[in-house]
Amino acid sequence: MKRHMQSFIQYLSVERGLSRNTLESYSRDVTHYLEHIGGLGVTSIEESAKSHIVNYLLFLKQLGRAPTTVSRNIVSIRAFYQYLLREKTITQDPSLDVEMPKLEKRLPKVMTVEEVERLLEAPVTTVPGGMRDKAMLELLYATGIRVSELISLGVDDVNPTMGFVRCIGKGKERIIPLGKIAAHWLDNYTESMRPQLLRQSKDEDALFINHLGTRLTRQGFWKIIKRYAREAGIDKEITPHTLRHSFATHLLENGADLRAVQEMLGHADISTTQVYTQVTKARMKEIYDRAHPRAGMK
Repeated sequence: MKRHMQSFIQYLSVERGLSRNTLESYSRDVTHYLEHIGGLGVTSIEESAKSHIVNYLLFLKQLGRAPTTVSRNIVSIRAFYQYLLREKTITQDPSLDVEMPKLEKRLPKVMTVEEVERLLEAPVTTVPGGMRDKAMLELLYATGIRVSELISLGVDDVNPTMGFVRCIGKGKERIIPLGKIAAHWLDNYTESMRPQLLRQSKDEDALFINHLGTRLTRQGFWKIIKRYAREAGIDKEITPHTLRHSFATHLLENGADLRAVQEMLGHADISTTQVYTQVTKARMKEIYDRAHPRAGMK
């Protein structure tokens, strides 16, 4: 079964061009599943059946895993079986009739414009690390790119003069406009402070680098944004994805075209982007209830 697993991950990487984080997620989910059914006495993938998948999902629920986690595992397992079916390793897919758990629809958590301003003003730009952080935060809010896309950027992927960013997410390349403020800070960072962070790593082509002169990691960025949120006095939970959500919501609140926002975010389906319209409606209702003199009257 391990052999099938390795060829599956290679297929996802080479033919579908999935990101490293996505590959790791598929690999982790399917590996845990195979280990579980191995413990049930299944010695080859051809022996596996729907009952084994259901048994594994019940096991996840008993462990207290969230419905979103269970759903993600189903997607991973289903993709694995679809691959095996395509390769004619199996003759039928036992995951087809497995039901997805019902998920509670949650609106993305966004920051107000004032909170974003406080966050962006938090870094001290007179030192290399602070200038880098300022450039990163400005770039995230200006473009709405994913954090995985941010840390994957090379020096040549950003053109402050022309005002655009080229990034690759979910296996697809897209060009995103870059505002003047973000372009200004990116230009300052690359010209004056990035060379100081490089140290001896002259061959490093990553745009954003750490104090060792190597590519900044996702975990490193997580710590950075958490620290600045505290320093800015923002008491709501801030994640690396919060600026992406805020970017989309603020654009739509100011009249941006939904299709244009979809393109900038890199969403394959516009229904994914439409969730941000629900956020703007919820915020509008909140403002109305707070501001209108007769909103709370019975």
